[in-house]
Amino acid sequence: MAAPVDVSTVLPAAPGDPDEPIAPVEGVDGVGVAPVEGVEGSDGILSVDIDGTNAKPSDSIVVLLGITLLSVVPSLLLMMTSFTKIFVVLALTRNALGLTSVPPNQVLAGLALFLSLFIMGPVLSEVNSLGVQPYVDGGLGFTQAVEAGSAPLREFMLGQTREEDIALITRAAEQPNPEDPASVPMLTLIPAFMLSELRAAFIIGFVIFIPFLVIDLVVSAALMSMGMMMLPPVMISLPFKILLFVLVDGWGLIITALVGSYG
Repeated sequence: MAAPVDVSTVLPAAPGDPDEPIAPVEGVDGVGVAPVEGVEGSDGILSVDIDGTNAKPSDSIVVLLGITLLSVVPSLLLMMTSFTKIFVVLALTRNALGLTSVPPNQVLAGLALFLSLFIMGPVLSEVNSLGVQPYVDGGLGFTQAVEAGSAPLREFMLGQTREEDIALITRAAEQPNPEDPASVPMLTLIPAFMLSELRAAFIIGFVIFIPFLVIDLVVSAALMSMGMMMLPPVMISLPFKILLFVLVDGWGLIITALVGSYG
């Protein structure tokens, strides 16, 4: 049987005192490195650099946040912008004309989308300058960037939301009344904003329906007086409604009213 080998006689002794504790790195608790000899420019200490809380987020984090944002953009577009109001008004205008599929929904949605970007342009610029860019540059943390970036959206929604709708959602949630508009929670403000937008859209749609309803009544009365009860009034009134809409530049008037309603 082979005799045991003394390891201390085979391996060289480590430099320095083995009982000496490892020196900690300045600024990092609980992390230390042993002295290193022969490393030029290190003064005998191996330094370790660790990013702090104000460091820029990594590319993988930015990509992950971008993909997450893309998945929730449709919901944000419907709930926190002017898209819903514009689309509802355009759809009501199409129904008032008596057209069921012209213009198609894709055209109305595209027009509503670009009008929303036009209206929300200043707000989105503030969100980018106050929240997105400081977070990408490492000046703000994620929570601070979300709070700073949501401030312009909050101000926009508060300007378009009625106090009655905020009170309605607050009572439905059994929450105490907010002291001022700045203390309204986002979970209360968003549904109240959507209710106000739908109310305004239906008011505009009612005003649009009135002249076309008058044309339908006139055409129906004329057909009844001539005994042409079997002829659908829509076939006669539709050309007159389209002619009236074109002569008064209906699309221009509607878009001007929608943009002007946001100040």
